[in-house]
Amino acid sequence: MNSDTAYTLATVPAPVTYPQVPTPVLSDETMKARLNSVLSAMQQQGLSSLVIYADKEHGGNFEYLSGFIPRFEEALLVVSSNGELTYIMGNENLKLVPHARNGGACLHAPVFSLPNQPMKHHQPLQNLLAMAGVTASQKTGVAGWKLFRIDPQTDPYSFDVPAFILDAVRNAAGGKENVVNATGLFIAPENGARCINNANEVAFYEYGANLASSSLMAALDAIAPGKSEKEVGQLLAGDGQQNNVIIIAATGDRFAHANLYPSDKIIRHGDKFSLTVGYKGGLSSRAAYVVASEEELPQDVADWLPRLAIPYYHTVVTWLENLHIGMRGGDVYRLVEKTLEQKTWNWHLNPGHLVADEEWLCSPVYPDSNVPLASGMLFQIDIIPSLPGYGGSSIEDTVALADEALRRELESQYPQVWQRMVARKKYLADVLNIQVSDDVILLSNTVGYLRPFLLDKTRVLVKA
Repeated sequence: MNSDTAYTLATVPAPVTYPQVPTPVLSDETMKARLNSVLSAMQQQGLSSLVIYADKEHGGNFEYLSGFIPRFEEALLVVSSNGELTYIMGNENLKLVPHARNGGACLHAPVFSLPNQPMKHHQPLQNLLAMAGVTASQKTGVAGWKLFRIDPQTDPYSFDVPAFILDAVRNAAGGKENVVNATGLFIAPENGARCINNANEVAFYEYGANLASSSLMAALDAIAPGKSEKEVGQLLAGDGQQNNVIIIAATGDRFAHANLYPSDKIIRHGDKFSLTVGYKGGLSSRAAYVVASEEELPQDVADWLPRLAIPYYHTVVTWLENLHIGMRGGDVYRLVEKTLEQKTWNWHLNPGHLVADEEWLCSPVYPDSNVPLASGMLFQIDIIPSLPGYGGSSIEDTVALADEALRRELESQYPQVWQRMVARKKYLADVLNIQVSDDVILLSNTVGYLRPFLLDKTRVLVKA
């Protein structure tokens, strides 16, 4: 850690959490604006039709326009350049189309249904796509959920949708040369429609970030030797909402018997411990040791605090205090590389990425990125150091960038949301001594809050 900045363990009050807050609703105006932004991008790319794929795990681009995901089935949403929408649905999601936030026609594709369900009224998918406006000799885009940033020559013709769907699209469009990957229209960090959020969307996503961080605090407070992973993990299941990542409440070595989920394993003194929970709009994660002080650490990791936790925490603080509108993604990457050298600390993902309905939407933060960070972007702090033999340290939470106009809209239109954001920022500055730009707003309650010793519920790392 090349810094003169000092950090100390200090006894401080825990951040305030906000359980059971109401969920803002995405307005009709927001949903229409989303459709208009997609239509504008289609025009710029010369697309006559856009075919949006969805399933339960990969429904974000579909939901961006429809307001719902196709539970346990596949679905397609076809957007024509004239603004007409057609939903192609399996047996059990036909009933959702009348509730779509951007209305459209509905076509039945029983082939999208669960195995061995009735195939009545089956029509070739190619025919349904033609009925939805996909025509030969015109350029058609397909939006899955991946960006292929591997080879500029092949990327436009690489797809992550099922082959039987891609074949049907190509047949309806008159050949594979007429079909291109258009996922970037939604999520490319340079100009994807979903990368920038208005005040209504920021307030909507703050609900999930607040829920995740509030649940995380409850779980942190519950960690104790003798409890099971399940006892702690159940505290992360907040408000009955759908998680966008698998809940982690893992003690000791993970993945025994290939298990990903909280188990009956009992927490032991000295264990390393991981917690993660995420909802639409935000994820919170922590990793530390089940001890009450540095002296209680296992002998082979006795220097974990100065060796790993403090350098990592310093990097997160540096990330927070330097983040601002107009900064380039490559600048963030270089800042982290300078502060926590990659070849020593073995982090390998993007040190910061965008979130939305998904935990990971995309990232403008990569080597030599010229993508400017913009107002309306929602960021997860995601820097993951790894040293052989040591347990990890983690303090992942969600922040956003907001210019003065966006901040004023939040204040006037969503006063309760804004008051929570102001309180979080005051805690960050007054208690943790972390000073961030006016551009930075906090969606998580636990930004900057790191308990290195999980049995000590009062002491955290604080910038001196």
